[in-house]
Amino acid sequence: MLTDWSALCSPEDPLLVVPWSDPAGKLSWVDLRANPYDFDLIPEAVQYPALLQALRALNATRSPVFTAKCDVWSLAEEELANLHLEMGTEEAESLAGIGSYIDLVWRERSTFASAAQQQQWIGRLLRLAVSLEHPTAAVECILRPALLDLEQPQEGYAVSLYVKALGSDRDGALAAWSAALGEVVALIRSRELAR
Repeated sequence: MLTDWSALCSPEDPLLVVPWSDPAGKLSWVDLRANPYDFDLIPEAVQYPALLQALRALNATRSPVFTAKCDVWSLAEEELANLHLEMGTEEAESLAGIGSYIDLVWRERSTFASAAQQQQWIGRLLRLAVSLEHPTAAVECILRPALLDLEQPQEGYAVSLYVKALGSDRDGALAAWSAALGEVVALIRSRELAR
């Protein structure tokens, strides 16, 4: 599995705010910790079973994180070309791609507040992920500033977890993405990563 990470923490970079809602008021943050059966409020979770399973696992009581936002999309031509280039694969072999992101927020306040601790966690996750047997999949983590305003305002950091996969057609890409996402989420929940 291809892995990468970056940090977007300058004053000009977007801030993840939890809770959130879109300007039209059609979408908003769903607290799956407090309401674990509200997946029907997240259209992507209804449409993509792998995302539903990931959200269940990441918001479960024993998970070190909870989720703030997510999305799934078919990769555009430019994204496909860039992924082929990064993986060193032939474009004729993989004509379709699926991508997703899930914003992860740490439950532990000291970890949420520490960019250094989260960078170490990202490094451990990617060292484990690189050995996963998914030659047509990639995982990328982006560290970004975050503001939680649940009980009281708290500034810290969140990680946007991107998983992308290629396939000979959309079904193949969807199967590769589903498998890769499932294994990356299992790593996040693993004791090995918590060390």
